[in-house]
Amino acid sequence: MTTDLHRGEDGRRRCWWCGADPLYVAYHDEEWGRAVTDDHRLFEKLCLEGFQSGLSWLTILRKRESFRRAFRDFDIPTVARFTSRSVERMLGDASIVRHRGKIESAINNAKRAEDLLGSEDSLHAYVARFAPSRHLRPAARGDVPATTPESTALAKDLKRRGWTYVGPTTVYAFMQAVGLVDDHLDGCDFGVRAGPKGMKRLE
Repeated sequence: MTTDLHRGEDGRRRCWWCGADPLYVAYHDEEWGRAVTDDHRLFEKLCLEGFQSGLSWLTILRKRESFRRAFRDFDIPTVARFTSRSVERMLGDASIVRHRGKIESAINNAKRAEDLLGSEDSLHAYVARFAPSRHLRPAARGDVPATTPESTALAKDLKRRGWTYVGPTTVYAFMQAVGLVDDHLDGCDFGVRAGPKGMKRLE
């Protein structure tokens, strides 16, 4: 077994990055790489990946419920109507990441999401178009890319539409998280099988 997989106390093999923290292990086992089709959850993931920039994902994960409270469960129309007072309120909230640029970006992106939904069936339908038609699970951590042509294309299109904090690396992390690709290492007991346009769970 590659050293990039570790066997937990339950005997199951997991990707190296989740370590032994129970919150991180649960996220790895139950969420990461699993198909997300709900637009609010997709919007949440994009926002939180933006907040994660420069920080560890575990830091964001530990604050996720506070983020959900502060951003009204990432309801797109609600966040789109946040004001400068909303920004100041969140800058005073120590339970989230208090970064003005990232907070303002999330509000801007909610407005841009509303614009997008004026011409697309759903946010899910839009991002699914950028899923690769074929994606092989990586054999080792060195095989996991930071960006791909698909993440670069999605980032470019989002930026064209006015979204912010959506660079190719952030967007690829989003694609990994919501099941557009399966980057659980080959041999990890929690991988999913990416079928046509991704998003197919293991039987």
